[in-house]
Amino acid sequence: MIPTGQDSLGTRTTLDAGGKSYTYFSLAKAAEALGDVSRLPFSMKVLLENLLRFEDGETVTRDDLQAMLDWIKERKIAREIQYRPARVLMQDFTGVPAVVDLAAMRDAMAKLGGDPQKINPLVPVHLVIDHSVMVDEFGTPQSFGRNVELEYARNGERYEFLKWATQAFDNFQVVPPGTGICHQVNLEHVAQCVWTDTDANGETLAYPDTLVGTDSHTTMVNGLGVLGWGVGGIEAEAAMLGQPVSMLIPEVVGFRLSGELKEGITATDLVLTVTQMLRAKGVVGRFVEFYGPGLDSMSVADRATIANMAPEYGATCGFFPIDERTIEYLRLTARDEARIALVEAYCKAQGLWRDANAPEPVFTDTLELDMGSIEPSLAGPKRPQDRVLLSEVDDQFNAELDGTYKKANDPRVPVADADYDFGNGDVAIAAITSCTNTSNPSVLIAAGLVARKAREKGLTSKPWVKTSLAPGSQVVTDYLNESGLSEDLNALGFDLVGYGCTTCIGNSGPLPEPISKAINDNDLVAVSVLSGNRNFEGRVSPDCRANYLASPPLVVAYALKGTVRSDMINDPIGTGSNGQPVFLKDIWPSNAEIRALIDAHVHSEMFGRRYADVYHGDERWRAIEITGGETYAWPAESTYIQNPPYFTGMTMQAVAPGDIERARALAVFGDSITTDHISPAGAIKPDSPAGRFLLEHQVPRGEFNSYGARRGNHEVMMRGTFANIRIRNRMLEGVEGGFTRYAPTGETMAIYDAAMLYKQDGRPLVVIAGKEYGTGSSRDWAAKGTVLLGVRAVIAESYERIHRSNLVGMGVLPLQFRDGENAETHGLTGDEKFTITGVASIQPRQDVEVTVIRADKSEFTMTARCRIDTFNELEYFRSGGILHYVLRRLAS
Repeated sequence: MIPTGQDSLGTRTTLDAGGKSYTYFSLAKAAEALGDVSRLPFSMKVLLENLLRFEDGETVTRDDLQAMLDWIKERKIAREIQYRPARVLMQDFTGVPAVVDLAAMRDAMAKLGGDPQKINPLVPVHLVIDHSVMVDEFGTPQSFGRNVELEYARNGERYEFLKWATQAFDNFQVVPPGTGICHQVNLEHVAQCVWTDTDANGETLAYPDTLVGTDSHTTMVNGLGVLGWGVGGIEAEAAMLGQPVSMLIPEVVGFRLSGELKEGITATDLVLTVTQMLRAKGVVGRFVEFYGPGLDSMSVADRATIANMAPEYGATCGFFPIDERTIEYLRLTARDEARIALVEAYCKAQGLWRDANAPEPVFTDTLELDMGSIEPSLAGPKRPQDRVLLSEVDDQFNAELDGTYKKANDPRVPVADADYDFGNGDVAIAAITSCTNTSNPSVLIAAGLVARKAREKGLTSKPWVKTSLAPGSQVVTDYLNESGLSEDLNALGFDLVGYGCTTCIGNSGPLPEPISKAINDNDLVAVSVLSGNRNFEGRVSPDCRANYLASPPLVVAYALKGTVRSDMINDPIGTGSNGQPVFLKDIWPSNAEIRALIDAHVHSEMFGRRYADVYHGDERWRAIEITGGETYAWPAESTYIQNPPYFTGMTMQAVAPGDIERARALAVFGDSITTDHISPAGAIKPDSPAGRFLLEHQVPRGEFNSYGARRGNHEVMMRGTFANIRIRNRMLEGVEGGFTRYAPTGETMAIYDAAMLYKQDGRPLVVIAGKEYGTGSSRDWAAKGTVLLGVRAVIAESYERIHRSNLVGMGVLPLQFRDGENAETHGLTGDEKFTITGVASIQPRQDVEVTVIRADKSEFTMTARCRIDTFNELEYFRSGGILHYVLRRLAS
């Protein structure tokens, strides 16, 4: 049952659709009192409806409603609002620690004398297990079965815990392993465009489908006209428990699309261009909304590809309004006809329907792209916004080799027990992977056609390339099988390895030992080419220094070519069975060929069949036995699931945060430190603090699994914080990896080890960083690990949205250098001590004085901006974190 507000404007009315009657809160009626809403961006209309529905005179007021209309005057307004999404989406890497928190909160609630059952989701929660499968086996028909078998063997404790959650919590559903990627399952099945529920009056209430998700690519569903974005697990937990999302009314950047893609250009080429443009524009903390005539013929799959990469271009969301293309997609994916009728009727009644002939919305700012101007592209070798034309990849890599990688020589070395050698720029991994591209039939069919044409000419993948195909949905397998393209992909080594994120999240699995040895013994710059959305350092594979994002058909082409060091367009990619050179143009399919196969082999029956029992799982899932009741029976010896220490000693009375006095710098970082740098998801090195912990607890190296899989154990995760193998702490010259200088002795040691020594001394810590601190994933462990190491404050040049929010949610103070100032301008080396006073009385976005004492005892004061942005966030910070705040409210 959904609560609704007081409706002071009298906007509650009814709508008939599909033979049923629905109650809704009318934007047209709100306009009679507030002013014309017709030219508000569609995403802002969704926010306005949310405020209308929850207006209560306290958390949402009449002034909040008016502010949404006043936005039109300046197209921005500095006002905090309380937004309540309809539901929450999770995946297992971020979902396990979130459920661990909920279980720990039940224990804490009992200790505070409250009812543990109050810790229960009040909105629907869908958790999709998609992040755990690894590409151990590849290139054989048995790859999928073997990888699933290994996945269950490694993750039994985690899956038992999640299955316990399905019976312990209401409104909580789990999609078992081997089904698909959460964003694709959301797009194809869970999302409804218009959500319904029974309200306090017993009436069926219709309202926009909205959500927050514990994965940054939750934005993918924006392509379906569903407003959603990624948050940290701690913020999602608060939303589950009825706490609104506190946010500033956003600026909305309009992105006008015109024209059509040229022959041979893919949706991947389009999204890499959009990402580059928007990252250059600067849209962090802003909404982006797409509009213009280019949307008229753009499929939902292409829209979802663009929306998916909103975290890469830095926006909160990348929104596409609902129109005829949306209805076509709902019907293709076998949504209920009554729901489809409701979506169209509701959106037209609410002014949420995109009409190409209607006046365009007004935006804070705009930019435009003629899609006919787009050229074939990749992005890399380290950031998704670094787009490079396909024709220039070889020159760019060679420049990187001479510059960034500083190679004194350029060897090719023999690979043991093989008749080939390996050198810089050779492709070690070619992976069709990720939610971004394995959810779009146009690029999957194109990849299959490239494989078919290459096979007809007698080409094969190079023997040193690890090939894999991990679709985002089982439907992909259906249409590849029906079209016969699976056979062609399999012939080139692109056998099905699993339904999950795999290589994109860093679960690429080990390279064959001879190739790995050749790379590491000779310090070679090996390359991965993947159809993913992230190519941050150290993410894809510890053996691959350079990583390029590409469309699925280009992934296949690079597997055939085997290197990025020659021109993909003008040089041959191989020699055919007739002895003649084969060029990319010889195997690249036409748009008409792709469209013909999509029309013939992608149909609604596939979706209906695959999602009929999506929560049922295979026999392995059904065989998992669960124990425990309303509270979890924490297994004492588990190295996967442990009761976290966040609520130890907690009382009903919050203790205001004290001043930060003479804090030491744990690390000094440069620009673009990602959440992968802060809290890696991939392999655990045996000689790292986390690896040593596991060995001490009798976990063999072969069973380490990954940091992502062990996020339910704080002991592993705090040891893994700042442990990325490619992170560089400027306190140490020329050193890669999670190390720092321990100030009292000058000794170089692991960051975790130094933090524990500082903790023994009672010394608080700070982290210094550059621009875009915390870019990338929504993982809350980047903030949880930070606080568990004893870090009280971070001082950075700028923050990415989700990580800044996560820091506040864990009680860490985010401060921002003044414009034009940074660690370098202040001469900060990490040898200083930092004092920040007045922390208990700090206010949102106020200036804060930081006193700095240098190693030579000299002293100066610098001014930083407090990046606690809203008063709700301030309440969380003063409570010691958002979970403490929510727990005390529920307990009282």
